[in-house]
Amino acid sequence: MTDERLAFAIRRLDRALARVEAASARAAAKPDPELARLMQRHERLRDRTKEAIASLDRLIGA
Repeated sequence: MTDERLAFAIRRLDRALARVEAASARAAAKPDPELARLMQRHERLRDRTKEAIASLDRLIGA
């Protein structure tokens, strides 16, 4: 690749990265109620799983 073509490719990548970063910032700034609901559900399921494993450990005597 010539230096000019390489520089052009790098500029294109920089612009694409800037677009991705801007889109990511916009997405982070706008809360998603569905995502929040799923995160809460995940937290509850994780807690229930920990409790179930602890119960099994007590039954097994570990």
